Amino acid sequence: MKLIDCITAQAARLKQAGVSFGHGTTNAFDEAAWLVLWSLGMPLDELEPHAKRELTDAELAKIDAVIAERIETRRPAAYITKEAWLQNVPFYIDERSIVPRSFIAELLADGEGDGTLDAWLSDRTQRVLDLCTGNGSLAVIAAMAYPEVTVDAADISDDALAIAKINVDKHKLAKRITLVKSDLLNELTGPYDLIVCNPPYVNTQSMRQLPKEYLHEPQLALAGGDDGMDLVRRILKDAPSRMSDIGVLVLEIGNERPHFEHAFRKLEVAWLETSAGHDQVLLVTKDALQRWNR
Repeated sequence: MKLIDCITAQAARLKQAGVSFGHGTTNAFDEAAWLVLWSLGMPLDELEPHAKRELTDAELAKIDAVIAERIETRRPAAYITKEAWLQNVPFYIDERSIVPRSFIAELLADGEGDGTLDAWLSDRTQRVLDLCTGNGSLAVIAAMAYPEVTVDAADISDDALAIAKINVDKHKLAKRITLVKSDLLNELTGPYDLIVCNPPYVNTQSMRQLPKEYLHEPQLALAGGDDGMDLVRRILKDAPSRMSDIGVLVLEIGNERPHFEHAFRKLEVAWLETSAGHDQVLLVTKDALQRWNR
């Protein structure tokens, strides 16, 4: 069987099994390509030149076993391969941390040019905080996009910080990224010119309806209380005292915009455009937070 035919067949198998996507891919073909190429020890960008390569019986058996594991366990592919990609940057990952998939990464990566986020920053932007850092991916991407900044990467989870250290070391950024254990902003003083945060924001009803794939992730990194805003309330209350005069907070709230707007009706925010639209990520200035807190 040719490589491309194998991927097509395995994609059909994944689709028929009803697995859920969203941990690095959005469809059955991309997921199958990822797992098949990984099974063969091939880079993810090597499909096209090798599409018609004939696979051996041993290779097909190995692929079948990996796809069977994906279907039977419902483990996200990233946990099987121990690797996740964000903005073409590779990261180590395992079940100790949530699989990285933040849309904030797009905004940070745009910083290498004239991106949306750049309009809110300046040459005075020096200190960055990645709050709820998880596996450290946003901290790493921020450090790559803005070579002049230093980054604090904070999380309450020792397990997540252990993985973040692997990724900071992997990308040789230990001199510019400091890992900090903190319950949200409690152990952080700042002042920060930019805070990025992809906090737990899934509301209780949605938590009950999550596909099995998401149940393999630390629930601490997902659950945000009845309306999803429990941690966001704490962040918005405490953030101004940790921000510099030019400070801005970039916050991801996923599909919870209705809950966010109901909880924070008088807070002035700017909604930032990402590949998911303009209702997943918001930006708020220190001034706006101070007015709202008053």
